[in-house]
Amino acid sequence: MAQPLLADEKTEFKRSLGLTDSTLIVSGSMIGSGIFIVSADMARNLGSSGWLLMLWVMTGVLTVSAALSYGELAGMMPKAGGQYVYIQRAYGKLLGFVYGWTVFTVIQTGTIAAVAVAFTKFTAVFIPALNPELAFFTMGKIKISLGSLYAIGSLVFLTWLNNQGVQSGKLIQNVFTSAKLVALFGVILLGIGMGLSDGTLSANFENAWTASSTSADGSVVPLAGMALLLAFGVSMIGSLFSADAWNNVTFIAGEIKNPRRNIPLALFFGTLIVTVIYALANVAYLSMLPLKGSPEATDVLSRGIQFAEYDRVATAAVSTIFGDVAVAIMAVLIMVSTFGCNNGLILAGARLYYAMAKDGLFIKQAATLNKNSVPSTALWLQCLWASLLCLSGTYGDLLDYCTFTSLLFYIVTIGGLFILRRKEPTAERPYRAFGYPLVPALYIIAGTAICVILLTQKTFNTGMGLLIAGLGVPVFYFTQRRKD
Repeated sequence: MAQPLLADEKTEFKRSLGLTDSTLIVSGSMIGSGIFIVSADMARNLGSSGWLLMLWVMTGVLTVSAALSYGELAGMMPKAGGQYVYIQRAYGKLLGFVYGWTVFTVIQTGTIAAVAVAFTKFTAVFIPALNPELAFFTMGKIKISLGSLYAIGSLVFLTWLNNQGVQSGKLIQNVFTSAKLVALFGVILLGIGMGLSDGTLSANFENAWTASSTSADGSVVPLAGMALLLAFGVSMIGSLFSADAWNNVTFIAGEIKNPRRNIPLALFFGTLIVTVIYALANVAYLSMLPLKGSPEATDVLSRGIQFAEYDRVATAAVSTIFGDVAVAIMAVLIMVSTFGCNNGLILAGARLYYAMAKDGLFIKQAATLNKNSVPSTALWLQCLWASLLCLSGTYGDLLDYCTFTSLLFYIVTIGGLFILRRKEPTAERPYRAFGYPLVPALYIIAGTAICVILLTQKTFNTGMGLLIAGLGVPVFYFTQRRKD
C-alpha cells in the first residue's frame, strides 16, 4: 500500500560528511568504556597474556573482515538505514523489520543507555552524589537516582544537539574522537616504554600460553582443550562489545559525500585503527601491571590486571606512573570517550528508524526531517527509550543481549552478500568484498561458533536476546495486518 506524501518530504539529507568525518564516526562509535575495563574479566577467564592478546587480535581480525564485506553492500546501497537496507534487500521485509526492531529495543538503545551510565559512573569520581547505585526511589528493577537522571540528561543534551543539524553532531564527534585517540596513544606510549624498562612485560610473557580460570575468591583452575575453547569464546563477549557499533556509519549513508567510495574506506580505516589501538592498549596494560593478582591485595601491583579495583584496568595501570592522580586522569579520559561514543550512536541510530518509517515499518512521524535536515522525531523516540533503559537497572544484562544479537545480525548480513551475488549478479558493485568468498565465509563460520559457545555458556542472557529479536516477528505481522 502506497504511503501518503508527508508535508516536509521534500526536505532531504545534506551530504556534508567526508572520509575523515566518516572514519572518525566508525572509530568514535567503537571506542567507549569497554577497552578501559573488560580486560580484567578476560584475564580472570584465561589467566594467560598470550591468549588475552590473541583474543583481542582475533576480535580485530573478525571486525575488519566484516567491515571489508560490508564495503560491497555499502557501495551497492548507499542509502540511509545501511544494514537494515542490506538485510531487507537480501532477505525481504520481515527480517529487515526484525533487525530494525532489535536495534531499537536493545542493540542501539541498550548500548546508548549502558554508555550513558558508564559516563555517569566516571563523572561520580568528581561528584560522588552521582553514583548510579545511590537510588532515592526503587520499584522492582526501576531505580531512580541523581546519577540516572544525570545519564538521561546527557542523552537529552546530545539528542538536542544532533537535532540542530548534522554539522553539530559532526563537530562533537570529530573533537571528542580525536581527543580520545590522542589520549589513548599517550597511555600506550607511556605504558610500553615503562614495561620495556622495568621488565614487567617480559615477566608477563614467561608462561604466555599456560591458561587458567581464576574465580572471584582467587582459586585457580587450569584450562586446556575444550575448556580453553569455551573460556575463549565466552571471554570474547567483552572484546566484541568493545569493538561493536562500527556498522553505524552505514546508517548515515544519506549524509556522506561520495558514499560508494567513502563508506567502504571509512569502514576499513576506522576498524583497523581501533584494532591496532586495542591490541597496543593491552600490551601497555601488560607492561605496567602483572597479569595475575590476588583479590585480597591492597595495592595495584599485587591485584594485577585480574583483580584491578572495580575492573578499572586502565586506571590501575596508569596509577603505576602517576599515582593517585591517575584516578582523575582516567576518569576524564573515559568521560570524553563515552560522551563522544554516545554522540556517534545517537547520530547514527535515528537514521535507521527514519529508513524503516519511510518503508512503513516504523512510526510514520519518524519518516520526517526537520528544518535542519535531520530525523528529529526518530532522534527523540530513541532518546525516550534509551532513557527508560537507564532507569531499568538491566543495562548490564542488555550488554550481553545486544552483543549476541548484534553478532547474529552481522552473520546474517554477510550471508546476504552471498545471496545478492547470486540473485543480482549484474548489480553495480563499485567495491567488491576483499577475499570473497573465503574471508566472508570464514567470518560466518567463526561468528557462528562464537554464538554457539555463548548459547551454551550464557544461555539465559543470549536466550533473552533471541527472544527480544523473535518478538519482532509477531509485531511485524500485527502492524502489517493493521496497515492492510
